[in-house]
Amino acid sequence: MLEFEEYKGKLNAAKPTLEVLRGALKLEAAQKEIEELEAASEREGFWNDVANSQRVQKRLKTLKAKVEGYQKLCAAWDDMYTLCDMALEEGDDSMLEELQSEFEDFTEKAEAMRLSTLLSGEYDANNAILTFHAGAGGTEAQDWASMLYRMYNMWADRHGYKVKVMDYLDGDEAGLKSATIMIEGENAYGFLKSEHGVHRLVRVSPYNAQGKRMTSFASVFVSPLVDDTIEVYVDPAKLSWDTFRSSGAGGQNVNKVESGVRLRYWYTDPDTGEEEEILIENTETRDQPKNKERAMALLRSQLYDRAMKKRLEAQAKIEAGKKKIEWGSQIRSYVFDDKRVKDHRTNYQTSDVDGVMNGKIDEFIKAYLMEFPVNEE
Repeated sequence: MLEFEEYKGKLNAAKPTLEVLRGALKLEAAQKEIEELEAASEREGFWNDVANSQRVQKRLKTLKAKVEGYQKLCAAWDDMYTLCDMALEEGDDSMLEELQSEFEDFTEKAEAMRLSTLLSGEYDANNAILTFHAGAGGTEAQDWASMLYRMYNMWADRHGYKVKVMDYLDGDEAGLKSATIMIEGENAYGFLKSEHGVHRLVRVSPYNAQGKRMTSFASVFVSPLVDDTIEVYVDPAKLSWDTFRSSGAGGQNVNKVESGVRLRYWYTDPDTGEEEEILIENTETRDQPKNKERAMALLRSQLYDRAMKKRLEAQAKIEAGKKKIEWGSQIRSYVFDDKRVKDHRTNYQTSDVDGVMNGKIDEFIKAYLMEFPVNEE
C-alpha cells in the first residue's frame, strides 16, 4: 500500500501545476471567446462569407481543443486520486499497474500541454510542410536524408499526427534526393519550426569501402501550411505550370496519366529586386486539379516563410543584443560513433542516438521553444 501513498503524494504535488497551467492557457478568456464565436456563427448571413466562416470555425476548433484537453487532464487527476483512496481503503494492490500507466500518461500530457503554452506565434497551430533535400555527397547524403524523413514520420506517429506524402524523389542507389510531406495536427508547425535548417551526420559509412568516418548534410525546410484564409499575394503573371507522368514510391499510376504537376514561380526579393525561380512538384494524387491546388498551397507556404525571414532579419537588427536565430544554418549534429546528438542553438544534447532516430526529439523541441520564445511585442 506504500506505493499508493506515494502516488497520492505525487498527485498532491501536481495539483498546483494544474492551476498554473490553467492560467497559462488563459482558459477563462478562451471560454469567453468560444461563446462569442458561437454566437457570431448563428447570426444570419454568417455562412455567406466563406473566408470569414472558415477562419471562425478553425479558431473555434483550436479553442475547444485547448479547453477540452485541460478538462480531460483534470478528470484524469480526479480519477487517479479516487483510485488511490479506493485501493488504500480496500487494501487492494491489484490496481497499482493501472495507476502507474495512467500517471505516466497524465505526466506526458501535462508536459505537452505546458509546452503548447509556448506556442503563441500567428501560425503555430497550423499543419506543417517539411521538405527534405540531400546535400552533396551522393549515396551517403541521400541515405541521411531518408533517415531524417523516417525520424519525422515516427515523431508524427508518436503524437497522433497524420502524414501525407506530397512528393518523393528516390536516391540513385539508396535513400532520397528530395521529398515533401505534410504533417497534419494541432500545433504541428509550432513544434516543428524548431527543425528548420541543416542537419549534420557523422558516422562510419556503410557505403564507403574503406570504412572511413564520413560527414554528410541534409536540409529540412519547415513552413506552415498556408491556406486560402491567410492572405499571401501570388502574382499570376509570374506563374506557370507543366504536367508530367507521375513516378516514384507508390506509383500505381506510373506512365499512364499526366497527373503530376510542376509549378514555376518567379519570386522578386522586395529589398534587392533579385529574381529567383521557385519550383514545386506535386504527385500526391492521381487527380491533376487536386495536385495543382496542393502545389499552390505549398507556394503560399514558401512565400509566407520568406516574408517571415524578412521579419526576423529586421527584428534581429533592432534587437542586436539578443541571441540571433540563423534560419538555414547548421542546427544539429548527429555523431553516431560517439553516441551523441547535439543542438548547436540550445546546446541540448543526448546520448540516446537510437531514440532520436526513432522520433524521440521532444526534448530538442522543448529546449528550442524555451530558448527562443515568440516575441509578443
